Amino acid sequence: MKMQQFLQFLTQQLTHWRRQYKGLRRKGKLMRSPKSKSDRKQLLRTFLKNVILFLSKTNDKGGRRKQERALQSKAKSVKTKSSIYSVCLDWVHEQRSLGILAIAILSLTGVIGQKLYNQTQLQVGHPAPQTITAPYTAKIEDQKKTEAERKAVSRSSLQVLMLDARMNEQINENLQQLLDDGNEIRAVAGAFPFFDSVVLPISTQRYLRSCNESEWKALLLAVENSKNQQKKGTGETTTSSRPSSIAAPNQERQPRTTPQKTEPVDFSQSTDFTQAVAELESYRVTTSEKNLSLLIAQISQTRKRYTEATTKLLQLETVTPEAVYEESFLLDLSDVEWEKTQMGIHQSAERILTQGIPQGLPKNILQDAVSLQLQSFVPESAQPLAKNLLLAVLKPNLQKDEEETRENAQKAAAGVPPVIVKVRRGEVIVKKGEQVTAWNVEVLEYYRLVRREVKWRGLLKLGGVIAIAIGVFVWVERHIDYELRQRDRLLVLLLTLSVPGLVTMGLPYTTWSALGLLLGSFYGPTLGLTVVGLLLPILAATLDMSKAALLAGAGGAILGSYIAQRLRSREELALLGVAIALTQGGIYLVVKILIGQAFGSTWYIVLREAGFFALSGLGWSVVALGLSPYLEKVFDLVTPIRLAELANPNRPLLKRLATETPGTFQHTLFVATLAEAAAKELGCNVELVRAGTLYHDIGKMHDPLGFIENQMGGPNKHDTEIKDPWKSAEIIKKHVTEGLVMARKHLLPTAIQAFIPEHQGTMLIAYFHHQAQQMAQEDPSLTVDDADFRYDGPIPQSRETGIVMLADSCEAALRSLQASAKSVGEKRSLKDVSTEQALTMLNNILRAKWQDNQLVDSGLKREEMSQIAQIFVDVWQQFHHKRIAYPKLKASNTVRNS
Repeated sequence: MKMQQFLQFLTQQLTHWRRQYKGLRRKGKLMRSPKSKSDRKQLLRTFLKNVILFLSKTNDKGGRRKQERALQSKAKSVKTKSSIYSVCLDWVHEQRSLGILAIAILSLTGVIGQKLYNQTQLQVGHPAPQTITAPYTAKIEDQKKTEAERKAVSRSSLQVLMLDARMNEQINENLQQLLDDGNEIRAVAGAFPFFDSVVLPISTQRYLRSCNESEWKALLLAVENSKNQQKKGTGETTTSSRPSSIAAPNQERQPRTTPQKTEPVDFSQSTDFTQAVAELESYRVTTSEKNLSLLIAQISQTRKRYTEATTKLLQLETVTPEAVYEESFLLDLSDVEWEKTQMGIHQSAERILTQGIPQGLPKNILQDAVSLQLQSFVPESAQPLAKNLLLAVLKPNLQKDEEETRENAQKAAAGVPPVIVKVRRGEVIVKKGEQVTAWNVEVLEYYRLVRREVKWRGLLKLGGVIAIAIGVFVWVERHIDYELRQRDRLLVLLLTLSVPGLVTMGLPYTTWSALGLLLGSFYGPTLGLTVVGLLLPILAATLDMSKAALLAGAGGAILGSYIAQRLRSREELALLGVAIALTQGGIYLVVKILIGQAFGSTWYIVLREAGFFALSGLGWSVVALGLSPYLEKVFDLVTPIRLAELANPNRPLLKRLATETPGTFQHTLFVATLAEAAAKELGCNVELVRAGTLYHDIGKMHDPLGFIENQMGGPNKHDTEIKDPWKSAEIIKKHVTEGLVMARKHLLPTAIQAFIPEHQGTMLIAYFHHQAQQMAQEDPSLTVDDADFRYDGPIPQSRETGIVMLADSCEAALRSLQASAKSVGEKRSLKDVSTEQALTMLNNILRAKWQDNQLVDSGLKREEMSQIAQIFVDVWQQFHHKRIAYPKLKASNTVRNS
């Protein structure tokens, strides 16, 4: 009897201590404060003290051994309730944490600080500790001089130039535009020659079209005087002895009262003038006076068009910067000459552009080249105009071919023989106290006289920095809602090591995008951003890598960490991979532009590298998406996407649940609705609650008819067949153990499996417990042990499982309330059941659960119970809303209408 009392007392104490311990741990006061070890020691000391006090009251050694064996067996049976077990597990957990911490510091320090392993003892620029001589004669390559000579040859190698197609196209467009302008001006001037060149030579036509107005009037007067002389004969020639001397036009237009007189302009000295007059007189003689008048009218019309063309030409010269038509060469050419000139200009330009115009070519050389080309294709009279046109549009069209130039430079450098220096035996390599040079180190390396060592000081500094970073990570971990397990910390470490691991292997396109996407998807944005933010400065300070590449990768990782957990499908994650790719390429390009490396001849190299970084971001995102399902299974992770997949009703277990236990399935759906609503209001993981609720009763498939919701109004097997409350309770309890077996068989995550036992906790199966008590009253030989009618637990360990426990209990109560309302009949329908009644009933249920200590480990607060009850009632009202009361038809009316 004493033993039973002691065990009951011990069980109560252990349960109290365990709850107190878990409460402190959940609040962060245990394992995080300096007093944590002393608290655990005090807990263990109190437990041992109670055991010793009890054992000291017993003198019988045999009885003492029986008591110890009973105590051990009882401790094993309630293993999950024992505080010793909890303390031991916590101690092991703490040691594992220290182990993971040590592994993290060592591995990160080892990977990031790999260049500190094999450092020479002698450093360039430091004094030599002793005099070192050559042990034997050898020929040693002076790598520094060899490299200097090869660089000099590489710099002096000829550049490879290539034609710039876009520049050629632009030059041709500009040239064609100038020629089009010339064609437009010539179209205004009209055809040239405008008359038969056999009758009127081209030179005379050019003069007649372009001479000034006074000269043209003088010419007409001369022609008229010549006609009059022919009519009057030789005796009248005195009246017109000066046929070519006329007053200027301005003088003729002055009023007669003006006394001012000017001397007339004499054009007879002009060869073009006299020749034109002679040609016109000859034409009149050979044809007729009428034909001459028509010719003069045609010349006058041509002169007007010529004047308009010259005016437009002047306007064009004021608009365009290239004064290629500043002289009248354009209008002096005949139509045939202009066509030949255009063709010759195109051919000359094509030849010159094909040969190429390099940057910095002297202007006189280009002019000579243009003149040489035009001699073969352009008429001599048009060559000045064609030269002006080409010089106005020709620009350098050769650019440096970086890749070919680099290859040529490399070939030239490879052809330079190495510089060999002969070091004789006994020759002093370095004297004591002298500064060590790079050449000294090379010679000592050749003779293997340099000892290498690990730079422990540098490694310790790096390890200290990494330890501080890990401390910051641990601090952040303690302040987020997600509690990391050891396997989670190991996964974070492996993903983190992938970035510096690839950098040390010489690959600049590292796993930044995969790191951010996976960490953000698995553990949320806070943890992902913390890892990226801590890793970025460490890598920037310790590894020799491009800062643009580092920032580009970190930018993609930050984007992935921030957005990944918000997405709910693989397709959205794939789109996120595209966004990460664009972010990495864009950041790389922007950084290169800011530092000025994206301009000049290397711009296309920068664009190519930006494209490679974008492709690497997309590639690693694809790798992350492919690895994600495997990592979820190996490390037992639940992501929103995986939870959504598990909640799919087409999953094998859920299909079986709906088919084999339809009543349980309907119960599950309503419980899920209640629990989701409460989880959403309380800020819990809604996806986890939904998926966990759907699987919480899968164990009922082992005996569907053992549960009343699946009996469909049929006989209750517990009343008709079993008639034993102990066996019935065992069947009811078995749905938890069988559910766990099914969950493990189908590889459900641990977070989902937790809903199966925790939604029942250690609650009492009240119905069969009451039956057993009644049977014990009738039969005194029967004893009722409450443990036989309680679930094995554990009680809910999270807010999510606690909410499901409450929803499961309240669903049955609301269903019973609905059934009782319907059983009353028409006098009292479901709408008569008031909200206050339902709310009062649910508050009583939740109060009972709280008083039964079922929620002490869940993290739910007492003040949240009334809020949860109100949410459940609101959802229940939405499901069972009021309906319109349809009038009933009388039987006679029905028969009559039929």
